Amino acid sequence: MKALVISKGAVQDIRDGSSFYDALDLGLGEYFTSTMIAEIEGLRITGGTHRKAYADYHRLLVRKFPYAVYYTSEDDRIIVWAVVDCRRNPDWIRDHLKQL
Repeated sequence: MKALVISKGAVQDIRDGSSFYDALDLGLGEYFTSTMIAEIEGLRITGGTHRKAYADYHRLLVRKFPYAVYYTSEDDRIIVWAVVDCRRNPDWIRDHLKQL
């Protein structure tokens, strides 16, 4: 199994998403966070199998929310760089990934 590294930016993305969903329905933010953690943990096994969306960034589409996890895969570890709402403009997502 590969080691898993989550960037500070990705952690903040999850916090922001959690706040958004909690504003819609109390408790939904906690469900969002636990879903994101489970999806990211799954990358220990499936990391590197998802298609590359931009440059070296693989994209994992989250099943229960309209979010994608962008990560890179190395021989011994997976690095999660961003957790992004898929409803964003694709150009914004591409520009965001360029800045990481």
